[in-house]
Amino acid sequence: MRRNSRTAGALVSMLALTVLAGCGGDGDGDSESAQALTELGEKEGQVSILAWPGYVEDGTNDPEVDWVTPFEEQTGCQVTSKTYGTSDEALNLAKSGDYDVVAASGDLSLRLVASGEAAAVNTDLVPNYAGVFDFLKDTEWNTVDGVNYGIPHGYGANLLQYNADVVTEPPTSWGAVFEESELAKYKGKVTAYDSPIYIADAALYLMKHDPDSGITNPYALDQKQLDAAVALLKTQREYVGEYWSDYLKLISASETGDTVVGTTWQVIVNAIGKDNIRAVLPEEGSTAWNDTWMLSSQAENVNCAYAWMDYIVSPKANAQATEYFGEAPNSEAACAETTDPKHCETFHAGDEEFSQSLWYWRTPIKKCLDGRDVECTDYSQWTAAWTEIKG
Repeated sequence: MRRNSRTAGALVSMLALTVLAGCGGDGDGDSESAQALTELGEKEGQVSILAWPGYVEDGTNDPEVDWVTPFEEQTGCQVTSKTYGTSDEALNLAKSGDYDVVAASGDLSLRLVASGEAAAVNTDLVPNYAGVFDFLKDTEWNTVDGVNYGIPHGYGANLLQYNADVVTEPPTSWGAVFEESELAKYKGKVTAYDSPIYIADAALYLMKHDPDSGITNPYALDQKQLDAAVALLKTQREYVGEYWSDYLKLISASETGDTVVGTTWQVIVNAIGKDNIRAVLPEEGSTAWNDTWMLSSQAENVNCAYAWMDYIVSPKANAQATEYFGEAPNSEAACAETTDPKHCETFHAGDEEFSQSLWYWRTPIKKCLDGRDVECTDYSQWTAAWTEIKG
């Protein structure tokens, strides 16, 4: 079953506001937050943003990387921002009410809706939304019951990073971090992403290499399938030197040689900027993200929040942000603005078939996302399993 089928979308639409509440929500998500703004007012002069690292760059990290300042100059909205390392961390921060806008991956977006932390978004008030690739719109991770809860940003795959000075034979499979014969070569120098959603990476590997597991969707695992993924990750645990959620720690560990192989993002490889630190998309495919800019239901600066959502998906700003991060932009117009003329080709921007080959982060729920008439494990069970894996 392809990860963005409309069948799955309809299923989640019906269930998100009830079942997902058990995954961290504390509200029904269908009251005032489902009523989108009908018109904009005067800008408040400020906006607070919660996002992944590399999404809200103002020149602080690199004077040459700044798309925040032009926004502030154009709108009069001064930006404050905070980065997070995992979607679980972002959920807790979002509940504080300190942020007007949240950049959310698919393992967070529906939890924000279910908990009442996300407000519906009127896409008519976001002019640049019209240019976004159609296959990124109205997906099961940004739309519930036909109501839009955000604006699609960029998308990309989780990659396999390796140090070519140590891993001399370029890996082509996730077996480099899941097969014990491979792991033994790099004991203590293997890394993995520190989040329960990483269980899906193990499930994807089993789906490709163990047909008897019956896995057809890495986010739809019954108890037996979850147990199999956990067993694989427990084996991997013996060889992991350090799990990462703070991308700066992975950069440092990669530069010192403390990490030589493991999961990464393209932005991390770009930031390291060394020829020996490389990343590949393995032959099994990968889990991935398609992030959504979401409006907090507690937003105090709604007009500036809308201004930001429109600006960050505008061609130039979206090109800057997605090229810097290392992901596909969300529109053809953005592709025309990238500094690397081959950027969109490299990241398969606009290639719907390629996009459907990736498994975008989703929130596991008890109603199996693959359509089976059995009970699947939900995110709370994945969280407990992840604690058990790490010991």
